[in-house]
Amino acid sequence: MPGKKNILAEISAALVEQTSAGGRLAVAIDSASGRGVSGTLWAPDVVVASEQSLPTSDRHEVTVAEGAVVGASTIGRDAGTNVAVLRLEQAVPHVRPEAAEPRVGAIALVIGEDAGGLKRVRLAVVNTVAPEWHSRAGGRIERRVVLDTRIAPAEEGGPVFDASGALLGMSTLGPRGQVLVIPTATLERIVPRLLQDGRVARGWLGIALHPVAVADNLREAAKQESGMMVMSVVADGPAANAGVAAGDILLTLDGSPALGGLSAALESESVGREVELRLLRGGGVVTLRATVSPRP
Repeated sequence: MPGKKNILAEISAALVEQTSAGGRLAVAIDSASGRGVSGTLWAPDVVVASEQSLPTSDRHEVTVAEGAVVGASTIGRDAGTNVAVLRLEQAVPHVRPEAAEPRVGAIALVIGEDAGGLKRVRLAVVNTVAPEWHSRAGGRIERRVVLDTRIAPAEEGGPVFDASGALLGMSTLGPRGQVLVIPTATLERIVPRLLQDGRVARGWLGIALHPVAVADNLREAAKQESGMMVMSVVADGPAANAGVAAGDILLTLDGSPALGGLSAALESESVGREVELRLLRGGGVVTLRATVSPRP
């Protein structure tokens, strides 16, 4: 009807406007292998990408706003947080939005860019927001943000925005195609380290572990029902130098249960620190001390 407010048209126009604004941060990364992925323009001469999807080549061509192509080099990679950083050969116009606080049920825009410089956008809902977590590779990620959508592999690494245009973070693919967001807070913490050192050092004890149940007759001494059996020990590694042997069962590290808590205990802040290892050995409990080394 004439004069009647068209809410759907207003929503559509707002989405188009936000996509246009946010799309300036989405770039296409091409490598010598010919495989293209998306990235996020983090600074005038810095692009962040998904470490697991970025080809291993050191040289890339990045398609930025208005279709301009700029050469770039890989500066650093961190499998723990799934963040890679590229340095552009020349700076481009850039304004990074403020960081967004993820909220369950909120609308999110997931933007990628294909090798031809065409923007791809997905309308998503924030399905889950959980506390800080550690990836299987040992990286600490500030929030676990899951989106109710699907993206193509080429779109991984692009920016994710909330409905106001604030930056939620960078998209990445998790298990079974689940779409996760590496939060802006994580990028703010990791990118400077990669720009400076090319990697993020994490703690290492030099042992291979496997979860086991503590035998019933040892649970009273162990004061817990499970632990991590030492399957092998690296010669001259921190654990070997502390006296840890294959067959020991690691119960706690600095008082925290080894099962499920080892990644957190060996984050980058642990490097160079002496830690207490509480182990089951020959039916009794022993305590050793080891100095954490950077992971090779």
